[in-house]
Amino acid sequence: MPVFRLDENKISFPDPTYARLDGLLAIGGDLSVERLLLAYTHGIFPWYNPGEEILWWCPKKRFVIFPKEIHISRSMRKYMKNHKLEIKLNRDFADTMHHCRTKREFEEGTWISDEMEEAYLRLHKAGYAISLEVYENEELAGGLYGVSIGKCFFGESMFSEKENGSKVALIALARLLDQNDFLFIDCQFHTEHLESMGGRYISWEEYEALENQNLHSI
Repeated sequence: MPVFRLDENKISFPDPTYARLDGLLAIGGDLSVERLLLAYTHGIFPWYNPGEEILWWCPKKRFVIFPKEIHISRSMRKYMKNHKLEIKLNRDFADTMHHCRTKREFEEGTWISDEMEEAYLRLHKAGYAISLEVYENEELAGGLYGVSIGKCFFGESMFSEKENGSKVALIALARLLDQNDFLFIDCQFHTEHLESMGGRYISWEEYEALENQNLHSI
C-alpha cells in the first residue's frame, strides 16, 4: 500500500483500511485540533520522531483495554491498600505530559516533542485531552495522559516517579472510565506491561464497530 501525503490546507485522511501492514497510513498535514479529532475518531494517531514529518498510523490489529477487564494483581491490591494514595484529574496537563516526555527521553527516547506538547495542550484546552495523576503521601507518584472523545479513551503515555505510580494511574483511569460507561482504552501498540494489566488484541472490524458506536454517542 502507498503512504498518502496529506494536504495541510484540507482536513481529511484516506480510508484507514489503506494503511500498510505496519500501520503507517499517511505523512504530512498538521497537528491542529480539527485534524487530531478527525484522526482519533477514525482510529488514526500521530507518532513520529522529533524533526521528522508527521507520520499517521492506523494498525489493523488494535491493542486495547476494556475498562471492566483491567487486571489488578494480588500484590497491587496489597500495595494500594497499604499506601496513602490520592488520585487527581487534570491537576496540570502540561506538567504531566512533560513528565512523560522527560522520563522517556532519559530511559528510551521519546516521540513527545515541543510540537506535540503544544498540540495536545491545545486539545486539552478544547476539552478533548485529559491527564490523571497519582499522589502518594502528598508526593507525585505517577500519571498519564490521553485523548477522550465521547466514550473512548486513547492512551498516549504514562510515567512513574515512585514504585507502581503508572500502574495505579492506569487502574484508577480504568475504574473511572468504567463508572462512566466508556467502551475501551486504545493502547495503540502492544507492550508486555499493558498486557499484564489486561490489554488484548481485537480485530480491526471489532475496533471499527466500537468507533462507529462511539461516533453515534458524541
